[in-house]
Amino acid sequence: MNTDAAPVAPVILGIDDLRPLPRATRIARTSHEGIRLLREHREVFIDELWLDHDLGGDDSIMPVVTVLEEAAFNGHPFQIGMIFVHSANPSGAETVVRVLQRWNYQVRRTTAESP
Repeated sequence: MNTDAAPVAPVILGIDDLRPLPRATRIARTSHEGIRLLREHREVFIDELWLDHDLGGDDSIMPVVTVLEEAAFNGHPFQIGMIFVHSANPSGAETVVRVLQRWNYQVRRTTAESP
């Protein structure tokens, strides 16, 4: 048995059109890119997922939220340690938190600079 295995780096994903999110290991800038990023990590434990509601123009995080909802509805939710919602849009952020908590995801409203 090899006890010298290197520790696995945390998977921290961010979906935000503007913020740099320095803790993130991968960042998507649109909802379309965000959905692709989630699908790439479908069978991987995601330690943190950072979500911004407004993604520029008419784009928002809601298509990504729908993917997370559908996965939970189908009995195979994404395995995510904590989802952080860091939007400057208070009503949009509260909607995201409320929807995802309904599907038993761990969600917290925060600022993008918080750990």
